[in-house]
Amino acid sequence: MTNGTGPDERLSYEQARAELASVVERLEAGGTSLEDSLALWERGEQLADVCQSWLDGARERIDAARRDRAE
Repeated sequence: MTNGTGPDERLSYEQARAELASVVERLEAGGTSLEDSLALWERGEQLADVCQSWLDGARERIDAARRDRAE
C-alpha cells in the first residue's frame, strides 16, 4: 500500500472493501439526492483506490517472493 498520510491510507483492505460495498449498495438502492449520490460516488472512487493500492502491494510481494524462490 502507498505511504500516504490521509486517513484512508490507514484503512485495511477489508475495511475499505466493506465500506465500498456499502457505498455501492446505497447507490443501487437510489432515493438519494443528486448531491448525495455524487458524494457517495466520489467516496467509492477513493475506497476503490485504497483497495487497488492494497492489491498492487500484494502483487508486488508475491512477485518478489517468486523471484527470491527462483534464485
